[in-house]
Amino acid sequence: MYYENGLHFSCKRCSNCCRIDPGFVYLSRADLTKLCQKFKMTVKEFVGVYCRWVQYYDNTLVLCLKEKTNCDCILWNERDGCTAYDARPVQCSTFPFWTWILEDKGQWDACAESCPGIGTGRLWTKEAIERERNDYERNLPIHKSELIKEL
Repeated sequence: MYYENGLHFSCKRCSNCCRIDPGFVYLSRADLTKLCQKFKMTVKEFVGVYCRWVQYYDNTLVLCLKEKTNCDCILWNERDGCTAYDARPVQCSTFPFWTWILEDKGQWDACAESCPGIGTGRLWTKEAIERERNDYERNLPIHKSELIKEL
């Protein structure tokens, strides 16, 4: 395993992972709860303003953050960067320790080309990396059927 001795990573808040390219930030129940508290909104209000339903791998609809027309995350702005940084979704907070990125060194190195935090700062131990990866893997998105009564 190429990260047996750990990996260096420190988020530089460059926002490269939050902007420019299209993508999906899936929200779990815990993510939604945290974001509603952060923005002092009800579930219905938060979902109405910041979320969309997208088709998931199993062909069900799941909750996802909206993107602006330029593909920036709805929670990102020019002045502050991520407006929810301290309450950001697990998908965001566990980056770059996602399963597919950790799959092999080539994936890690490819991600480093657009992320200036990879290879710098804190040394994450193998155990800490695997905890982050496990948190990412366990953080399943909310299906529409689970949330419909609150909307």
